[in-house]
Amino acid sequence: MKPADILIAILVAIIWGLAFVASRIALDELSPELMTALRFSVAAVPCLFIRKPKIAWSLLIAISSTLFLGQFLSQAYGIAHGVPVGLTSVIVQSQALFTIGFAAMAFGERPTPMQALGIGIAAIGLLMICGTVGYDFSVAAFAVLMISPLSFAVGNLLLRNARGVPMFDLFAWLCLASAVPLFVLALIANGPAPTWTSLSHMSLTSALCMLALGGISTSIAYWLWGRLLRDYPAAQVVPFALLVPFVGSAASSIVFGERFGPLRLAGMLTVIGGIAVMVLAKRPNALPEEPLPKTA
Repeated sequence: MKPADILIAILVAIIWGLAFVASRIALDELSPELMTALRFSVAAVPCLFIRKPKIAWSLLIAISSTLFLGQFLSQAYGIAHGVPVGLTSVIVQSQALFTIGFAAMAFGERPTPMQALGIGIAAIGLLMICGTVGYDFSVAAFAVLMISPLSFAVGNLLLRNARGVPMFDLFAWLCLASAVPLFVLALIANGPAPTWTSLSHMSLTSALCMLALGGISTSIAYWLWGRLLRDYPAAQVVPFALLVPFVGSAASSIVFGERFGPLRLAGMLTVIGGIAVMVLAKRPNALPEEPLPKTA
């Protein structure tokens, strides 16, 4: 990779890691439903200027409901109900484990021995983390958070059906398709009056967090990541995502004073190690390589 593109990949990982901290700050004032709705509303602004890509509404909604709505709403819920930010960033990255597993079930893509080893290592790490649940956050919060990597994985596989679509255009419309039902959900879950009160009394700090989450972390970072995937093999780009939980954990430790017990820390490092084995392993040859989506 060119040095400039390496720096871009590192920058994206840093942005995504810091996004967990921004989410935690915003959730001090906003409900998970409203915070997630605002995030995608900001990211959907380009829809005012670009047409809907040539993709069926059913597929657009399916991808949006999993890759964005399901992933980020459950993530926000977990953080709002006490799951530490650093731990959340690790759990979300476990999507690699589920993506490979679901691909094996749906498409017959049998994992390579190295991928199977990585899955086993990451699964052990998740079990170690499960052993710490119930002390500083509830089992229910952890269970909802686990929806995030599962939704992420399903969205990854559904995204295969959108090959050839300009990525920036697609992601903007995916955000719009998520924002609308999330606002409806916020009104139902919180009520119209509390929702309006939260919006009208939002602090400058929370507003800046929402602009950063929607405009930078969601729109710009995903677009830059898509361009890297267009120009380089996935095996060169994807490993940079391993930096995300390290950035998220370090930033959370600095901002919130987050600390981890020995078992939880060991579990987090084990999960990251398993993910590293998975993403660095060669892909199975069950299916032919498909062209990467075009980016705007």
